[in-house]
Amino acid sequence: MLKERYRIVSSIGQGGMGAVYRAEDMLLPGRVCAIKEITPDPDLTAEALTQLQDQFRQEASVLARLDHPNLPKVSDYFTQEGREYLVMDFVPGYDLREKIDQALKEEHYLSESQVINWADQLCDALSYLHEQTPPILHRDIKPSNIKITPSGLIKLVDFGLVKLLTNDEARTVTVVQGRGTAAYTPLEQYGGDDVHTDIRSDVYALGATLYHLLTGRSPATAREQFLRPTSLINPRAINPHISPGVEQAILAALALHPSQRPPDVKILQKMLHEARVPSDIAPMLITVQELFHSLRSNFLLLVCTTVLITIAYVITP
Repeated sequence: MLKERYRIVSSIGQGGMGAVYRAEDMLLPGRVCAIKEITPDPDLTAEALTQLQDQFRQEASVLARLDHPNLPKVSDYFTQEGREYLVMDFVPGYDLREKIDQALKEEHYLSESQVINWADQLCDALSYLHEQTPPILHRDIKPSNIKITPSGLIKLVDFGLVKLLTNDEARTVTVVQGRGTAAYTPLEQYGGDDVHTDIRSDVYALGATLYHLLTGRSPATAREQFLRPTSLINPRAINPHISPGVEQAILAALALHPSQRPPDVKILQKMLHEARVPSDIAPMLITVQELFHSLRSNFLLLVCTTVLITIAYVITP
């Protein structure tokens, strides 16, 4: 029992920073909630721990004021026995990593139209976060942190790595120390919490998530791309049913330098919808492009071949 109100029913997940539990709200019978437990570093000094707790309360109060259909509602936050707790809506359904695994098991890719529908909802949620004052970054967007409810509504969950951008360009404040998940983490986020990141960091993570959803595999990490630029395989080389415009949008979002990415998720959302083609036509574009490239690269050989065929036709009785 937490706060003499929340009865823990089961564990939802656990990581290095803490755990998430499914719980019953004893004050509101029938209400099921998810509780994020944040465990501070045991090596923190008393002063640092107090600073972290103040920071947590400040940011938790901001999260509690958020209200968006694609975000779980944070309803409570408190400290108990040296640990911090966030109470939010429990989101039923499957996460998108499970959807990817199911598609791979059935030997097919998730449909582009379905993924774009999910992307639209995610862009709406992220735009809402980024437009707050100060802007809020999620910093850990990935398929396993995105749930789809039985009604088809997308929910971006796990506020464990949310970051508030301050007016001081040289500094940011973080709820929990952490660096996200490698495959979805931009290069600028590798430096830690004292390195400035902005909304384009979430753009990168969203691009990596869309890459994974459409190809069935996570992209090369930013570190791998930096050390070996050819390590990032173009999405259409894996799944030819992806539209060229969608591929271009994803690759733009995965640019290593923030200045080369779409400046915000609204621009990325627009790019995802531009130049889309029906999924049954997309595979044919590879053949047409390769044919055009082949003709251009072998123009002289083509001319000679045409001349020889013409001569052979003329001299043959």
